[in-house]
Amino acid sequence: MRIRSFLTWLAIVALTGCVYRMDVPQGNRIEPELITQLEIGMSKEQVEFLLGTPAIIDPYRPDHWYYIVFHKTGADGSILQRRLALIFASNLLVEMEGSLNPT
Repeated sequence: MRIRSFLTWLAIVALTGCVYRMDVPQGNRIEPELITQLEIGMSKEQVEFLLGTPAIIDPYRPDHWYYIVFHKTGADGSILQRRLALIFASNLLVEMEGSLNPT
């Protein structure tokens, strides 16, 4: 009986190193070609048609839109974070900060 419990314990310990960890992508998945098409002066509707719905619209400043990419690699746990902030005035794009491109 002791040998069986020892072998069971040994199998459990050996298999804990074989855990598969998935990649965790979150946020907006936007192709780099679409970001290059952004231009100052575009309307909110044009930007939303091009990039999709932003991840965050600031509730206190609804003219600030944030597109965010977060990717955690399961193999080594490395994290990639990118942010693109779009600022509108009178329904037109006036400023872009950040980038979603992996450069």
